[in-house]
Amino acid sequence: MSTDPDPKTASRKLYIKTYGCQMNVYDSTRMADVLAPLGYRTTDEPSEADLVILNTCHIREKAEDKVFSDLGRMRKEQMQRPEKPLLIAVGGCVAQAAGEEIIHRAPYVDMVFGPQSYHKLPEMITKAIRGQGGQVELDFEANAKFDALPEESIPQGKSAFLAVQEGCDKFCTFCVVPYTRGKEYSRSVDELITEAHRLVDQGSIEITLLGQNVNAYHGTGPDGKDWNLARLISRIAKINGLERIRYTTSHPRDMDEDLISVHGDEPKLMPYLHLPIQSGSDRILKLMNRKHSSDAYLDTIDRLRRVRPDIALSSDFIVGFPGETDKDFSDTLRLVESVGYAQAYSFKYSPRPGTPAATEEVQIDESVKDDRLQQLQALLVRQQTAFNQSSVGKTLPVLFDREGKIPGQVLGKSPYLQSVHVRDAAHLMNHLVEVEITDAFQNSITGIIKGKIRDLPKAA
Repeated sequence: MSTDPDPKTASRKLYIKTYGCQMNVYDSTRMADVLAPLGYRTTDEPSEADLVILNTCHIREKAEDKVFSDLGRMRKEQMQRPEKPLLIAVGGCVAQAAGEEIIHRAPYVDMVFGPQSYHKLPEMITKAIRGQGGQVELDFEANAKFDALPEESIPQGKSAFLAVQEGCDKFCTFCVVPYTRGKEYSRSVDELITEAHRLVDQGSIEITLLGQNVNAYHGTGPDGKDWNLARLISRIAKINGLERIRYTTSHPRDMDEDLISVHGDEPKLMPYLHLPIQSGSDRILKLMNRKHSSDAYLDTIDRLRRVRPDIALSSDFIVGFPGETDKDFSDTLRLVESVGYAQAYSFKYSPRPGTPAATEEVQIDESVKDDRLQQLQALLVRQQTAFNQSSVGKTLPVLFDREGKIPGQVLGKSPYLQSVHVRDAAHLMNHLVEVEITDAFQNSITGIIKGKIRDLPKAA
């Protein structure tokens, strides 16, 4: 390791690999903000890096195995370049769950920190550079993290993430989030408005509000009272230059009437909602500790569609939850048929250490899980394809913010979060454009440019 005691003396390269959810994407961006004053600049190549951070997620199956596999590759990189020492850090939810075990299994790791501790990275790096490796920080105080984050931030581009809420008090029996992210915490309205203004000043015209249970938001407003998510959305919508607002991820229990109403009242709120239900069986929902029924979920969908008939819906599903019967699975298929999703995510249940469901005796055979997942995914693919096909012939406003794999191709998002691609349109990057949709596929749509809505300001 370098013996340089002052990490500010030279420009250094930072490589962050981000796993999992959009909250982790936001956290990775803020990690770069925290480290920028120390001279760190991001790179897409770990071979160029002075510091590698693996910002991990514990939701997917075999999450820890994937992290240690990546750590093995980073160790090889570390050993091959003694002339350019490499610091290795593991952050995020796997770090929070595994803690000291990571240092035990991979003693070459310099730092381990949880999702609420990355504001301490400068201090941890200084200690690591001085030879005090094996730093572990697993504090759970979200307010301390946000209070310590720098106001200056690296521009995120035309679409930006803004964390408004963290943590979870729901304790679903399959989920590790309450144990890795801590209890629910909502940031103050003033703090969020300030950050939203900063994002818009930097060129962002679409902001996605983030939270593990984003619609449980209850931050303190400038009037000293608790504001809910609907009121926050209405306030953020008043920012000049902001064109689009989204939010994710929501819990059905927290879809209150105010939030449903704002979908009909606020034109800047995009007509798309990710509302996970996990199962269509009331019996399984109870075993999952979801504390809502399938009928309550469907009623919420009906009320949303009454105020915003064109709203596109997405969800999450788990098949093969402990004790799930053929009837339970059939209930899930019936609910999916009833709702008609624009897109959805589906997974086989896999035990998470420390969660109640992992200790259930009646675990479902893998072959049964596989069969059920194939049936469910086939139905969801048909619905997603049908939704995309329903866009053919319509003209949609699309924000093009990414380059495609084909030269001259640009990619963007429709109001319904569909991926839209158009060829020979590189000049329209970072523009909001009217596109007449001419063709649809399972995962995307394409069309003909009808004209720019207007030029958008360049990011600072």
